[in-house]
Amino acid sequence: MINIPVFQIDAFTDKPFIGNPAAVCLLMEEKSDEWMLNVAREMNCSETAFLLNKEMGISLRWFSPKTEVGLCGHATLASAHVLWEKGIVPRNEEILFFTKGGLLTAQYKEGWIELNFPAIEEKKVLPSEILLDALKVPVLYVGKSKYDYLVEIETEEILKDMNPDFETLKIAVPRGVIVTCQSDRPKYDFISRFFVPSLGINEDPVTGSAHCVLGPYWQKKLNKSELIAYQASERGGVIKVKIDDDRVYISGKAVTITDGVLLV
Repeated sequence: MINIPVFQIDAFTDKPFIGNPAAVCLLMEEKSDEWMLNVAREMNCSETAFLLNKEMGISLRWFSPKTEVGLCGHATLASAHVLWEKGIVPRNEEILFFTKGGLLTAQYKEGWIELNFPAIEEKKVLPSEILLDALKVPVLYVGKSKYDYLVEIETEEILKDMNPDFETLKIAVPRGVIVTCQSDRPKYDFISRFFVPSLGINEDPVTGSAHCVLGPYWQKKLNKSELIAYQASERGGVIKVKIDDDRVYISGKAVTITDGVLLV
């Protein structure tokens, strides 16, 4: 029997039981998609990351409890945290992740993990009535990226009090909806929430990949290339965002919650 190291990490936080939990599996050999999906269901985090050493870097795939995911920030951050914490990669070395979303990198910088992700463009669209009905709040702007809708609303209070109709939202959007507004608090530039009921996650606690869209959006609105964001879920998390041409640098911290092995 081969014991497969598995960890649960709280990402985008420096305190336990906050931020976004991700499971990280360190594979010794290739595993089938069915096996990885079964493990993701068992771990029951919004995403489970599967890492496998390759000659040029680390192969990385992400699975939610329902399906494989094309791009995931918090599980990538959690993966980098494990690789450095366990001494698999020295902290002064950049990690190369080969993913279905392209080549992603991670660097350790003054206690923060900085991920290099692609900027994702969104364009203004006319929202459907079913989407507006599902959100149940007045909207200022609706855009659409290749993955998700981006919706700007007026105030932080409205954002925090949102209670969407998730069953209707499953019908209205193929994947998720990022809802955002400028922050009322000077320490943050903008805040957001991310709803993904079609992937079995009504609300994702802290979503790195959503900031690939949010970063460029707020860069244009605020005329700033370095931003501090807060994702206002029940658990919550802080994300540093830096935009450089077609790349978005997403930084956060992480905490190990469990450290064990899979026996199957």
